[in-house]
Amino acid sequence: MDQPDDITVRVDADLTAFRADLTEATRMADRFGRSMTSALSSAVVRGRDFGDVLRGLALRLSDIAVKAALKPFENAISNTLGSTFAGLTGGMRTFASGGVVNGAAGFANPLGHLGVLGEAGPEAILPLARGADGQLGVRAGDGSGKPVSVTVNISTNDAASFNAARGQVEGAIARAVRRGARTL
Repeated sequence: MDQPDDITVRVDADLTAFRADLTEATRMADRFGRSMTSALSSAVVRGRDFGDVLRGLALRLSDIAVKAALKPFENAISNTLGSTFAGLTGGMRTFASGGVVNGAAGFANPLGHLGVLGEAGPEAILPLARGADGQLGVRAGDGSGKPVSVTVNISTNDAASFNAARGQVEGAIARAVRRGARTL
């Protein structure tokens, strides 16, 4: 069986996170290199004891590793505090008329409980209103409570042709009413 010599595969991917990780890895490698150079330079130029140089190098490398390990926690705390206090710096948005939340956002209810909305994608916020019966719910339409009136005028040459098309006319009117009800 013949095997292909070359296989070409095209991959489309968002590399933003990969590039950020690669940049961080490059920074860490640079710090490691500077630490090694400094330690060896210290041993050669200043005549320090090689054991002291290695202990100092181990301390610097440990410091780099600990900082790298704690970076995700630092970012998480920073993001949490930033989103929690965004309202204090002018980032507050009101939704009295409704709106859409496109990403995860925290909120507190009147009982003091904390919650998250938009964590799985966009979520709509709809203002609630009490109906005539006292029930709380979402109000459709303009809220005036006025009935909708539709007038249909049909002109025909004879009653027989109208009766023949009556089902089609009723269907068209019913579809128009349903479309209108969906947009309320």
